[in-house]
Amino acid sequence: MATTNSAAPAGATELRDRKPIPKADKYIWAIYILLLLVSVVELYSASSREVQATNVFGPLLRHGRLLLIGVAITVGLSRVKYIWVYRCTLLFGALAVVLGIYVLFKGDIINGARRSTTILGIPLQPSEILKLAVVLFIAYIMSIKQTRKGVDTSAVIWSAGAVLLCGGLLFTQGLTNTLLLMGISFAMMLVGGVPWSKFGIMLLIYLAAGGCFYAIKHSGNKISQAEETTILETGRDASGNVTTLDRGNLQKGRIANWLGDSVPKYMKPITSANRQEMYSYMAQAHGGIHGVLPGNSRETSRLPLAFSDYIFAIVVEDWGFIGGMGLLILYLALLGRAGNIAAHCSRAFPALLVLGMAIMIVLQALFHMAIVTGVFPVSGQPLPLISKGGSSIIVTSIAFGIMLSVSRYAVQSNNSREINAEKLELPDELAAENRGKLI
Repeated sequence: MATTNSAAPAGATELRDRKPIPKADKYIWAIYILLLLVSVVELYSASSREVQATNVFGPLLRHGRLLLIGVAITVGLSRVKYIWVYRCTLLFGALAVVLGIYVLFKGDIINGARRSTTILGIPLQPSEILKLAVVLFIAYIMSIKQTRKGVDTSAVIWSAGAVLLCGGLLFTQGLTNTLLLMGISFAMMLVGGVPWSKFGIMLLIYLAAGGCFYAIKHSGNKISQAEETTILETGRDASGNVTTLDRGNLQKGRIANWLGDSVPKYMKPITSANRQEMYSYMAQAHGGIHGVLPGNSRETSRLPLAFSDYIFAIVVEDWGFIGGMGLLILYLALLGRAGNIAAHCSRAFPALLVLGMAIMIVLQALFHMAIVTGVFPVSGQPLPLISKGGSSIIVTSIAFGIMLSVSRYAVQSNNSREINAEKLELPDELAAENRGKLI
């Protein structure tokens, strides 16, 4: 009688036991792709001031190349295990600080302040890079300083120190970036399980440092409105010398204008000091409920920095109140999804990492929208992934790549084998469990 060979083929067992390749979160991918589409449409709509007759699509092509570089970064990082972030955090932070110090003294002057430098033909803004460095460092320090009772006090002090160091490097550019860094640190501390009593330590440190910064910033000599406008637009004083603007006096004027008076906005004359916000309000009013659709914007040719610091005004003009709310909901959905992933991570580090990246993006978007709509005083803050700007696009793409990496490789189940395997892969200092994990 013939016998059948019940033995499995040589590679069958290996194929059966092979672990399936995990997939990145589809909701984060969807939000990323939608933001890319909005970016392409709105950047072209808002770039009429840069369009040349010989190259109508020039601004869009330049922006598109940056977006493609960003997509390549996002895809690449999404396929690398998130542990690489831990290994690179301190080095990345050190490089960001060095870049910030260099730009503080030797950077290119833009709008009356040293804001960027050019390396190998690529313009770099340390403000964007330092934001990412702060988020990475807070996630790093809070993960290695976990105790049975929560987060060690030293983690709070180290985090506050990192914020003040990076904020101090940006204080000549305005207070918005420093306030944003503080907001990010408070939010990450809150979700990281820091007791309320320790928030007081951070608040006292910020208040003390803030008082010193305020005294320094407002100790400069006052200049006339005409001189201020000249420096903002050309980066040179009345004598033609390259100079920076005393941001303290500028901020006082902007805050006073924001606090307002009895004269309604629509009755105020448009001046060199308020034209950005006035044209921004006109754009939003023109958009109404449903908008005028891209290509029909009336204010894009008059609104300064419509393609960067005020692009949300063009979004509202193009798509109306409905489109503006839709974009806001899209950013909030990113935060909600990142929070859901963090709540299911078994370890503290990936949970802090994914939520920190989302907080950075969403808080910056909220700051931008608040400035454009008049909720906050006038300041410069790009809308993540939508405003023109290489550094902002690259940093936001890195943040999305990190979030996708965590969603792909961090254990989000209650499977004890998977949890133990992840623990063995991580360094001992990152073995702390995620106390906010949902059971």
